[in-house]
Amino acid sequence: MLSLLITGGQPITTRAFQRSVHGALGRSVAAIHRPLLARPLTNRATSNGVLAALKTSNSAHQRGLQTEKRSRNAIHLGLRLPIVKRSLHSSRISRNTLKPNIPPIPPTRLFNLHRRLRRLRNFLILLSLLSILYYTYPPFRHTAIAVIRCARVMKAVSIDVWDYKQVFAAEERLRATGRELTDEEIEMKRKTRRACHKRSAERLLEALKKNSGIYVKLGQHVAAVQVLPKEWTETMRPLQDQCFPTPVQRTDEMLRDDLGMGIDDIFTDFEPNPIGVASLAQVHRAVDKRTGRAVAVKVQHADLQEFAAVDMATVNFAIHFVKYIFPDFEFSWLGEEMNEMLPLEMDFRHEAANSARCMGDFLHLKGKTSLYLPEVFWAERRCMVMEFIDGGRVDDLMYLKKHKIDRNQVSQELARIFSQMVYINGYFHADPHHGNLLIRPKASGSTSPFNFDVCLLDHGQYFDVPDDLRVNYAHFWLSLIKSTSKKTIAERRHYARLVGNIDDDMYPILESAITGQINMADESNTHDSANDPRPTSLLDSKTFDKDQIRKLRTAMLEREGLIASIFELLRIVPRRMLMILKLSDLQRSLDQSLVTTHGQSRVFVIVARYCAKAVWQADYANFRKSLSTQGFSLNLFKSFISSFFDYAYWNTTLGLVELGLDARARSIKIALWFDGLVKGGLKAAEAEMAGLSLNGAIPATV
Repeated sequence: MLSLLITGGQPITTRAFQRSVHGALGRSVAAIHRPLLARPLTNRATSNGVLAALKTSNSAHQRGLQTEKRSRNAIHLGLRLPIVKRSLHSSRISRNTLKPNIPPIPPTRLFNLHRRLRRLRNFLILLSLLSILYYTYPPFRHTAIAVIRCARVMKAVSIDVWDYKQVFAAEERLRATGRELTDEEIEMKRKTRRACHKRSAERLLEALKKNSGIYVKLGQHVAAVQVLPKEWTETMRPLQDQCFPTPVQRTDEMLRDDLGMGIDDIFTDFEPNPIGVASLAQVHRAVDKRTGRAVAVKVQHADLQEFAAVDMATVNFAIHFVKYIFPDFEFSWLGEEMNEMLPLEMDFRHEAANSARCMGDFLHLKGKTSLYLPEVFWAERRCMVMEFIDGGRVDDLMYLKKHKIDRNQVSQELARIFSQMVYINGYFHADPHHGNLLIRPKASGSTSPFNFDVCLLDHGQYFDVPDDLRVNYAHFWLSLIKSTSKKTIAERRHYARLVGNIDDDMYPILESAITGQINMADESNTHDSANDPRPTSLLDSKTFDKDQIRKLRTAMLEREGLIASIFELLRIVPRRMLMILKLSDLQRSLDQSLVTTHGQSRVFVIVARYCAKAVWQADYANFRKSLSTQGFSLNLFKSFISSFFDYAYWNTTLGLVELGLDARARSIKIALWFDGLVKGGLKAAEAEMAGLSLNGAIPATV
């Protein structure tokens, strides 16, 4: 069609058409250049004319370049058009120097389809290469998984930070109005913050569960710190029981890498399904091939070591990121604990050494304690073989009922064991949750004074307590047992400063963290102490109804600035003190799960007796040291006598309190027995007395 238009309707060949187009364009360009070359440049006007002509020529040159580009696009579409270029410095037009000014032809659907297919082909090739690298090149696989794990955690943390930012910004705008908030606004503010806590905790929980490993350990630490908002601690609590096992094939590969022997070379009857799964390891039942003895085989999760370093780096970065956005949110204590303890917990030889030391600490208490530690036969870095213990969870009320084990005695023994560790030995197990404690009927050869043994497992996490912290904390606990007075209050605050660098403003938070109760009445407060329903000591039998509890808890736990105060407490309190607080929380949780009838006061009395013993031992050691260095003096003798009578007073008084509390606990159990007898006969009576109802649930009356 184009050829017909140019030739005036006469047919023409393709070669002739090209020659005609070149000739026409050549004549056009020559017509532009010929006048310029023929005239002499004699004046300014002439010069200006030349410049104008050159500009016109340059514009034509630019149009020519655009036409050339369109022609190339047309060639992609299947049209063979001549590509020609023109020269500004010559009037000669060659076949390859000019091209026709043909309108651009839009891409067709076929071209778009070809482009998409090429992109899909390239994507599939790249995906195939990445898949091959992932499954055949371990460093690439490690990097890819590490990036995914980091991104998963940082995504949850970033969304949580943004969520808190929005909530706090709304609270700040409300505070900026300067007016007093109505009750509805205060309640709405409280609900909004609680909802934010819950959303944030659930987001992080999902990330921790997917990553597993040390992230589960991290969530367990958060769940054990009761001074944090309950939305966080309750949300993280399922991590104590929801750990995923490693396939036995991966375990066998790990043992071959570490020991040069597989499962079948070391054990017989190795049960592939673990009997217990924790965040860092799992335990299988097996038979030792050499001795034929039933053993418990603890093996580390095979992937744990591979990602431990990058996981810790991610945790530390996330903690610093949160602190950068919210300077008042102090989680460095959590990072410090993980950095210190994780490398030790990942080496089972360290755990075996802890177990041996703990066993030595209790060696002199044979016949006086129910504690039993499984014997460790041998241990390597990622595998440990121990004595197999056949027992039930310490909080399994059905198991206790079946073997006629008194749950009150179990709770009291747990308090004695851990008080001995903290206040006397100065070396304590810092992770005694439900999964790390087994109960069994008294074994043959056992020296337990009761009809049961308490078997303590998982000795990877132990802490030393410096003597000054241990003794000062014992003094502080004894001051909490005393009734409130100006002298007692001053004593409590004095030892709070010694053990935790705590000032008067943060003292109520520390007291609640230690005791798990609403802080006790304080004569230094401005309220009417006579009408104050709060207890004046840990042994105060004062009771109050649910409405009073709710009001007091709301006043304390939801006051302005509480969150900042809690994190400030976590920042300044020594790490060992935080671990003791965590241990206290775990002990209270165990006591509650056992549904005891003696109340928390019974546990507090046991702790106080060990505190009194610790203070007396420290005073006696100081007396002997002073006597050897300074010699005898009247003041030294008076100090010794005063310490002795203080210890005798505490030991006698607390012993009498124990008798009274035990009598009260027995009377409550008898009342439960008669209540069950009336409701459902003898079977129901036994269930009620054991802390169970007919369907095995905990009765609401306890």
